[in-house]
Amino acid sequence: MISLFSALIAVIVLIFSAIFHEVAHGYVAERLGDPTARLLGRLTLNPAKHIDPIMSIFLPLILILSGSPVIFGAAKPVPIDPFNLKEGRKDIALVSIAGPLTNILIAVVAALIFRLISTFAIGPSFDIIAAIFLIIVQINLLLAIFNLIPIPPLDGSKVFSLLLPEGLSIAYLSLGSIGFFILFFLLLFPIGGFSLGQFVFNLLTITQRLMGL
Repeated sequence: MISLFSALIAVIVLIFSAIFHEVAHGYVAERLGDPTARLLGRLTLNPAKHIDPIMSIFLPLILILSGSPVIFGAAKPVPIDPFNLKEGRKDIALVSIAGPLTNILIAVVAALIFRLISTFAIGPSFDIIAAIFLIIVQINLLLAIFNLIPIPPLDGSKVFSLLLPEGLSIAYLSLGSIGFFILFFLLLFPIGGFSLGQFVFNLLTITQRLMGL
C-alpha cells in the first residue's frame, strides 16, 4: 500500500513537473519572439492541455512499479515555431535549456523545504510531507538530468548542436525521429559495461549529495 501511495505521488509530481518544464519552453519562446504556445493555449498549468496518457502516466507508472533506477516521463511538447525566433539556433538552445533549468529550480526549492521540514519534523505526518518533498526533488532532478542528455530530440541535443557546424547540426538533430528508440535501447541494453540508466542514477545520487540530501 505504501509502495502504491508512493507511486501515485511520484506520477502526480512527474506530471506537474513535466508541465512546468513545457510551459517554461513556451514562455521563453514567446519572450524570444514566438507566440505559438500562447496562441494554442499551452501557456497554462491546466493538466488537460498537457497530459499524454502514455508518456505522462503509463510509462512512468510502469517504471516506478518495476523498480527502475530511472523514472522518466513527459508532457505533450509545447509547439515552437523556430522561424519566429530572432536568432535561430541560439534561441532554440535557450528555449530548450529553459525546461531543465526550471526543473532544477523546482528541485532546489523543494530541497530547501525538505531540509526545513526535516529539521523541525515532529510525528509521522511530518515524515510523510518530507517524503513528498524528497520525491519532488528526485523527480525534477531526474527530468533535468535526463533531458540534458545530448541525444535528439532531448533538450540537451539542441544545446550541443550549437557546437557543430550548421550542416552537421541539421543532420545530427534529424536523429530526433529515432532518438527515443536509441534512448530506450541504451536504457535496456548496457553497451561495453556502460549503462545509461545507471549513469543517470549515479548523477542523481551525486547531485543529491551536493544538495546535502
